[in-house]
Amino acid sequence: MDELNGKLIACQILITGLIARVANEQRDPLRFLTEFRDEIRAVVNGVNIAGMDNSDRVRAVARKTVDELFSLMKPPSSD
Repeated sequence: MDELNGKLIACQILITGLIARVANEQRDPLRFLTEFRDEIRAVVNGVNIAGMDNSDRVRAVARKTVDELFSLMKPPSSD
């Protein structure tokens, strides 16, 4: 389980770095990050989670993960 967690953390770091790199190439990086975060949150809210008794909990964890990724670059959302 520790190996899996380590791989997931490494993947999150890689994704965060890629997002930051793209944002730095934009004219307005903060606006890009805000819009991109909102798009990702919309995907998390709309994705179909099958086979789970409590998909709301899975969705909440996914939203928290998205906010954690973006908190490295900007403050987390309040919604």
